[in-house]
Amino acid sequence: MAFMEKPPAGKVLLDDTVPLTAQIEASQSLHSHTEYIIRVQRGVSAENSWQIVRRYSDFDLLNNSLQISTLSLPLPPKKLIGNMEREFIAERQKGLQAYLDVITTHHILSNCELVKKFLDPNSYSVNYTEIALQHVSMFFRSEPKWEVVEPLKDIGWRIRKKYFLMKTKNQPKERLMLSWADPGPDKYLSDKDLQYAVKLLSSCSHPYIYKITFATANESSALVIRPFSEKGTLKDLIYKAKPKDPFLKKYCNPKKIQGLELQQIKIYGRQILEVLKFLHEKGFPYGHLHSANVMLDGDTCKLLDLENSLLGLPSFYRSYFSQFRKINTLEGVDVHCFGHLLYEMTYGRPPDTIPVDSFPPAPSVFVVSVLESILTCEAMKNGMPTVSRLLQMPLFSDVLLTNSEKPQFKIPTKLKEALKTSKECIEKRLTEEQKLIHQHRRLTRAQSHHGSEEEKKKRKILARKKSKRSAYESGEEHSAKYSNSNNSAGSGASSPLTSPSSPTPPSTAEYVRQDRPIIPHIAGDGLQMPPSRACPVEPLKPFAFTPAWIFDYTCVEMMVQQQSCTRSGCLGKLLGANKATCLDPSCQEAPPHRPSLLG
Repeated sequence: MAFMEKPPAGKVLLDDTVPLTAQIEASQSLHSHTEYIIRVQRGVSAENSWQIVRRYSDFDLLNNSLQISTLSLPLPPKKLIGNMEREFIAERQKGLQAYLDVITTHHILSNCELVKKFLDPNSYSVNYTEIALQHVSMFFRSEPKWEVVEPLKDIGWRIRKKYFLMKTKNQPKERLMLSWADPGPDKYLSDKDLQYAVKLLSSCSHPYIYKITFATANESSALVIRPFSEKGTLKDLIYKAKPKDPFLKKYCNPKKIQGLELQQIKIYGRQILEVLKFLHEKGFPYGHLHSANVMLDGDTCKLLDLENSLLGLPSFYRSYFSQFRKINTLEGVDVHCFGHLLYEMTYGRPPDTIPVDSFPPAPSVFVVSVLESILTCEAMKNGMPTVSRLLQMPLFSDVLLTNSEKPQFKIPTKLKEALKTSKECIEKRLTEEQKLIHQHRRLTRAQSHHGSEEEKKKRKILARKKSKRSAYESGEEHSAKYSNSNNSAGSGASSPLTSPSSPTPPSTAEYVRQDRPIIPHIAGDGLQMPPSRACPVEPLKPFAFTPAWIFDYTCVEMMVQQQSCTRSGCLGKLLGANKATCLDPSCQEAPPHRPSLLG
């Protein structure tokens, strides 16, 4: 399917926020270089994986491209002499694996186009800037009053969303910003509803929503034009960044980490919560809150990119909240994202891990109280507070808002129903993804626990105990069986041997009628035979030197090899290693003494 073709009904497009993991499986040395075979996996499904082959020079080229982030990445150094030695290749492979682990776990780097193309070239081989420019040029054919000043290359984090600096012919000094994007995996509106909803955005009026000058959409993309702000976004204020710089340069490694003042945190937080409450009451899904989507207009925060949810684009923090099953509604997603934003405003940087175990000192205990209700492990287990509950907390309840502009956003009833259905579908896909991640996490923990050295030792001990118990129970069964057999035979024609001093050997004819050789069974302190198979000799007591396992209710039939007597007319069996002892008492070759089981 070509990139700009309309996707078939029901087809889920690629979610760029699903994390990629990479593992170097092997290396192969060719004539003048070494290639590394890498297994790349998208998400938790091992079936969604593929192999790529990369040289060290490919890693070096990627690393040079990522230097714009000013991060110190652990790429192994170059080596011109001895770089084909086996020990060096093994050591370099470890270093390259560590490098892959860093760039795939860093939230911003892992979502950038450079890393995606390196790990998944088949899915990211298209030049999205050229495609966006083609669509924008086609649009301008019917709207000649707009003119492109320059592309704003890589100012955003999305791979499939591009930005251009614009102007109008009537006001050439006024600068506007055009954003172009194609639909994402959560697009559930029909093409007709999508086009109508996007055009409706320009009629939205709210003191904390950034004004949209023009918006349009078709079945394959959407185009939105807004005023360009030289001050930039809330994230630019926190990181002291220039709005036109690339995303990696602005936010990956800030030169100075400093949070906002308490009064700014209170006012900005209250304004953002008010607009979220407004959208939720209108039934308009959002789910894309982060500090780069909040524009600053003086001392007022204004929300950006309302079109993202209509287009079905995945959230910036999706890889975080998809880990927690209690965050399963778009309001819960917005609250969780607000926790990230509040942390960033307070400390000047994003949290290191989610959930957060402990918080650094904050300007107010009320700030920490709000953060604890959203970002702690307990909050993830119990679920997110509502937006209304956050507005009632002491940090925001005493903030007075002076803006008197009346919000206006009229959504027709039919479109409200379509938005409600779309919202439910978005939440359903999130729930299904969370379920898969939860199942994978449980399986991984079980496998890790099962494969631990401590668990292996426990299983060996249990196996030995079970084996001993089985052997003991088997012996008890044999003992009970033969005891019952002896007791039942006491009332019959023949009686079992009860004492080694009083044997009752059978006659020759009785012995001849046996269908196989008579083999004594060893039981406890002597040899006893079943009553129907009486032994022709006196039962033997175990020798002092006989191993204990021989007398563990085990038949000696497996140890004794027999053959028929060679004397004419004798039907007896020869016993012993030298095959010289006949068991038939009437045979002339039978010795006067007891035959030995040891031959």
